[in-house]
Amino acid sequence: MGDMYPGGLPGQTKTLGLLGLALAPKHRVFVSYHHANDQAYREAFERIFSQQHEVMISTSVQIGDIDPCLPPERIRQIVRDEYLRDSTVTVVLVGTQTWQRKHVDWEISSSIRDTELNPRSGLLGILLPSFPMVDDMHFDKYTIPPRLYYNYQCGFASIQKWSSAPCLVSQWIHQAYERRQTVEPDQSYPSYSYNHTGIRWTP
Repeated sequence: MGDMYPGGLPGQTKTLGLLGLALAPKHRVFVSYHHANDQAYREAFERIFSQQHEVMISTSVQIGDIDPCLPPERIRQIVRDEYLRDSTVTVVLVGTQTWQRKHVDWEISSSIRDTELNPRSGLLGILLPSFPMVDDMHFDKYTIPPRLYYNYQCGFASIQKWSSAPCLVSQWIHQAYERRQTVEPDQSYPSYSYNHTGIRWTP
């Protein structure tokens, strides 16, 4: 069992009091997720927060945007230069096997790296309804993407439970946007060179 947090997910008690406030300013958001498992949640997230309520501007890769037959390095270059560069916040939708995916680790790493051509983005993790919580308020750190957890631990990222409340999600995104300028991210976890397997990752 990984660490549990007696106080619940950071920011949860605080942000629940924001439900009656106006939406925060819109930001350009890239969504990282497990394509095979969680496509429906990604589509719901963008439909609710980009189309219905205009909480964010989506800069994510849509199905058919990039030829899957291209070499992996060329696909990464396109994602980095044409999608991540245009975003200011990366949202990681965390399902049952998201931590296993090398492209999720790469997208997190690329988005929080600060370079002249690709400025750093804020980072927000959202636990999907399918994610196996320890209980209603606690998660096992070894079942979320390790680079996301390291940045949650250092205060650069926050991790929240799925919500369809526009004002709440807009606050989470805006807070991630603001943290990117005040907190240094943690890039110490070794980069994935392949997809992982198993139930949990290990340090």
